[in-house]
Parts: sequence; C-alpha cells; structure tokens
Amino acid sequence: MSRVLIVTGGSRGIGAAISRLAAGDGWDVCVNYVAHAERAKEVVESVRACGREAVAVEADVSREGDVLALFAACEEALGAPTGLVNNAGIITGFGRLDNLADEDLRRTFEVNTISYFLCAREAIKRMSTRHGRRGGVIVNISSRAATSGMPGEYVHYAASKAAVNGLTRGLALEVAAEGIRVASVSPGLIDTEIQRPERFARIAPTTPMQRAGTPDEVAEAVVWLLSDKASYVTGADLSVTGGR
Repeated sequence: MSRVLIVTGGSRGIGAAISRLAAGDGWDVCVNYVAHAERAKEVVESVRACGREAVAVEADVSREGDVLALFAACEEALGAPTGLVNNAGIITGFGRLDNLADEDLRRTFEVNTISYFLCAREAIKRMSTRHGRRGGVIVNISSRAATSGMPGEYVHYAASKAAVNGLTRGLALEVAAEGIRVASVSPGLIDTEIQRPERFARIAPTTPMQRAGTPDEVAEAVVWLLSDKASYVTGADLSVTGGR
C-alpha cells in the first residue's frame, strides 16, 4: 500500500527538503503551505519527478478548521496519511521578554505549538489501530532552542519548542501500543530564510563544526525517522546541531 505523508510548512526551507527527500524514499506527499503557493507547486513538481503523487494544500494549521480541511484534502487526493511531519513554524518578535508584544507571543505559540497538537490529533484518528487504521509515524520539528532558552533573543520561541518536546514524549507513550511512533528532530542553526542575517553571520562560525547546517541535512534525519529503519525508535529527539 502507498505511504502518504503530510508536511506542514512544506513549501520552503526544511519542509521543502523533507518533501523532496521523502518522495525519493517512496512517499506520496501532501505539501501544506499558507503563503507561498508558487513555491509549493514547485515542490509538488519535484515530488512527481520522483515518480510519486503529490498535492499542495493551502491551510493555516494554527486554525482547527484549516487543519480539518487539510486532512480531508489529503485523503481525497492521496489517501489517508500514514506519516505526518509537523514542521510549520515562525520566529516573530526579538529581544527580551519584557519588550515582547502580545501579538508576537500569541502567534508564536499558535503556529509553533498549537498547530502541532491539532495536526497530531487528526493524524492519530487516521493512523491508530484503536481507530481501525494501520499505524503511522509522526515527526515533530523542534529546535536546539528548546534547551538553550535563547535568553535576550527568543525566549518565547524557545518555550514554544520546549512544549513540542513535551508533546513528543508524552504522545509517543500514549500511542506506542497503537502502531504509531512519535519522535522529534531538533535542528541547530540551519541556513533558511527564517534566520535574521546578522544573527546568522555571528553564530555560524561559533558552532563546533564552524558552519550552519542545511535543510537537506535536517531532512535526512526526518526521513530516517519516518522509515522502517527507525522501527524501534519512539519518544526520541534527534539533535541535528553540528555539536552546538
């Protein structure tokens, strides 16, 4: 039977790299996006070039109605998902907590945390043997920030990712006997558009490997977790940080 993967925030950066690499490993891919339709279409074309099926679905995964529509569209076009990568994320607001705007705080948790819970909930309904399904894998994209705390810069972002780690561990134990594995990947400094250029230039040379990582390097870890090669891995967090 075909394997169907939903990648949230799949139109660019790490999400696009995951979508392409997963296609090469035999997954049909539902590419979720919220604002980059043309780039999502390019990712879909890349997946199809690998001989797999793909569809791009616009949805703000921080909103329950959009999440329900995303999963329905995936099922209609490709079939029920057996894989989910919670990758959608933002960094908004910069500096100390006492200068943080309410809007930045709320939006950070809506996208980086609440969306993961909503998507995981819907995935379980379609994967769990408890619901008569055949199992599956959920991979959450966390961050090295979850343990570093990022003081003076992004404490709210770090906290949103620490919550993802808690979700990963707790959910993995909750559904381990239902044919579902749940794991996370924690990237360090990765060369994507989400980075502030001045911060990126300052930090990249300070990593033990003296460089930033690439989206493809993160994608390799994610696709391994999605594969049967990781069949005894659940509740784990895989660090992709260059030693940082």
